[in-house]
Amino acid sequence: MDRREFLEAAAKYGLRAAAALLAGGAYPLFAQGAQAAPPPTTSAAQPPRAAAGARLPDLVAVKGGEPEALFDAGIAALGGMRAFVKAGQTVVVKPNIGWDQPPEAAANTNPRLVKRVVEHCLDAGARKVYVFDNSCDAWTLCYKSSMIERYAREAGAEVVPANAAGYYQEVGFPGAAVLKRAKVHELLVECDVFINVPVLKHHSGAGMTAAMKNLMGAVWDRQFFHRNDLDRCIAEACLYKKPSLNVVDAYKVMKTGGPRGYASSVYETARFQILSADIVAADAAAARTLGFEPSRFPYVGLAAAQGSGQADLSRLDIRRIVL
Repeated sequence: MDRREFLEAAAKYGLRAAAALLAGGAYPLFAQGAQAAPPPTTSAAQPPRAAAGARLPDLVAVKGGEPEALFDAGIAALGGMRAFVKAGQTVVVKPNIGWDQPPEAAANTNPRLVKRVVEHCLDAGARKVYVFDNSCDAWTLCYKSSMIERYAREAGAEVVPANAAGYYQEVGFPGAAVLKRAKVHELLVECDVFINVPVLKHHSGAGMTAAMKNLMGAVWDRQFFHRNDLDRCIAEACLYKKPSLNVVDAYKVMKTGGPRGYASSVYETARFQILSADIVAADAAAARTLGFEPSRFPYVGLAAAQGSGQADLSRLDIRRIVL
């Protein structure tokens, strides 16, 4: 956060909130207070449901628990997984599995969160749940080191490779100025439901990686993004098939040294999750969680301008939950 952003935050939220932002905290998402979560469940089969006729929030920010409990509370506030997955549907759960790093490095999505998301999908009646990512390091090592392959399979998912062009189909991106066509993983093309489960972290190129940036792991030629206006390509990746649900993993946040992470990287154990069907709102909230205004990351504004979602969090109904 620079001096201008600090002064803007102080004017909007007060000095205490601005100081929390400067320290990298998630305070602004909770500046208006939060509600206590319902009693925790021990199974994904019957999560607590919203009252009949109750208006569901646009975005849920939940903090203070373990990955499974955070997701249980967050998805319940959005009406339960059955609001997104119907019986007999095929689901793609797309985490970040980009790096040959263990879970404690927070370079990949928390495997416990991936497992819990898969469990909820299957309990909602999904016929099949697929998990994959077009990894940056050798995919077999990434799948193993991250422990996502193990945890996803334990939950009942089919974990599949994404390391060869044959797994991809070329599709168009309606309205795109740069990313007009690209090869997208065939399972994402064919699935009924797409659940995007990124990890929140610093990124040396884009500044931040969260929900929109995670879509690059479903595209074959990632280098096209880097060669042709990275911010615009990240935004335009939303124009083909936006996720039905975005679940941003901010349990442990890598604040420097991303996207891979190094021994010198700075971390914050935030114990936090963001859930929303709006991919732009999810990234706007993720930016706040990192301690920045969404405008710091150009692709957030570009995606909002093209109609892919809402970047102005003040216009959204946000449910804040503390476990």
